[in-house]
Amino acid sequence: MAQEQHIALPLKYRPMTFEDVVGQEHVVRTLRHAIESGRIANAYLFVGPRGIGKTTTSRIFAKALNCTSPNGVEPCGKCVNCVEIAAGRSLDVVELDAASHNKVEDVKPIMESVQFKPVSSKFKVFIIDECHMLSNAAWNALLKTLEEPPPHVRFIFATTEGDKVLATIVSRCQRFDLRRIQTNDIVSRLRHVCELEKIEAEEDALLAIARGAEGGMRDALSSLDQLISFRGDKVREEDALGVFGLVSRSALESLAGAILKGDVGAILEQIDMFYSAGKNMRRLSAELLMHFRNLVAVQALGPDSKTLAVTPDQAKSLAEQAKGIDPSRVFRICDILADMEDKLRYVLSARTLIEMSLIRASRVASTATIEELMKAVRELKSGVGVSAAPAAGERVETRVERDQPAAASRQPEAKREPPAVTLEPRAAAPEPRAASPVSRSAILEDPKLNSVLSSLPGAIVTDIKEKRK
Repeated sequence: MAQEQHIALPLKYRPMTFEDVVGQEHVVRTLRHAIESGRIANAYLFVGPRGIGKTTTSRIFAKALNCTSPNGVEPCGKCVNCVEIAAGRSLDVVELDAASHNKVEDVKPIMESVQFKPVSSKFKVFIIDECHMLSNAAWNALLKTLEEPPPHVRFIFATTEGDKVLATIVSRCQRFDLRRIQTNDIVSRLRHVCELEKIEAEEDALLAIARGAEGGMRDALSSLDQLISFRGDKVREEDALGVFGLVSRSALESLAGAILKGDVGAILEQIDMFYSAGKNMRRLSAELLMHFRNLVAVQALGPDSKTLAVTPDQAKSLAEQAKGIDPSRVFRICDILADMEDKLRYVLSARTLIEMSLIRASRVASTATIEELMKAVRELKSGVGVSAAPAAGERVETRVERDQPAAASRQPEAKREPPAVTLEPRAAAPEPRAASPVSRSAILEDPKLNSVLSSLPGAIVTDIKEKRK
């Protein structure tokens, strides 16, 4: 018996109804309401990157307009019109590839056929893909027809570069900007396809495929199809990473952790490992920047924010990594990574630039900021009124010495040297007395000062000055 012909996954699982469209809810909702209310525009313009559903949505819309037995606003997929449109042989739904048919002679058949009514449908629909490739002469030939088409004609344009479409054309269309599909939505769709195809796929493998697709569902399904051909019915993360040159999620999080800890050795070792394994270094730069962007979002909005296009496991890891990190440090690291990604387009040695940039980022993550130094100085000032060097673990009570009744009865000396540091009293406390001078060695041996310095890597005491009134 002849073997059943294989159908590529992007074609086999192409959405057939509005319900199947993933990640374009704003477009689907508007088109549904337009059909329900009968407010159907003369022309529509779908703009967005590759593989996100522009042509697919156009075909579904054309089927919904011409379906003879619709399920609400959804095409039935079984009537003659739906079957012919899906197969591409309908006489009333014409598709034109403007990438290869971009001259006036190519649009003349459209101008001539709009004069005739549909053969078996309600509307005659013209879908022009990659419409930005049409010449100005071809656009001008369509201009009048597009502005005042017959009541039975509808135009749908699709393009990846909406800024190249003439403004006079855009003003005559309803424009829809289709967005990149979120990573977790792509993972969910891939998981559903694997269940139908009886494929065992690791969750991290699906995540790697979704990351490599960069928001395009068609690219993700094509990559999954390639991996199934490569590995059979078991798809693992290392297979996806090896085929597409990506870095695993755990390795990316480990590199980010090394940057935050200021571990230069770990950074250089991991970059060397990625480079030796043939990973895409420019892609690594972009994903690292996205990781720190997600850290900013977690710190500001929490791990459950809708702005995070991550899986639940990634959200937990980000929440753990965001604990105890100053947001200003993360902002500065993002600036360095953004500058690095911009420079990567012009350098010959991407590895060297990435290594030097990540070392700079690690210094930012581990070097004390001005705000932290000021806070440490204020804490130091509030605790230097103690006698000599207290024992380790001994609690310093500055206010107790200052508030003793005996201290109030003592008379100040006639000529007394100004104290090393004066304590700033609280509003409710009585007027403080000047603290006795403290030696330099006593200040440097103060456990509280040493504790503050140990919490700020790289911070040292360079000078001690008296505060004079």
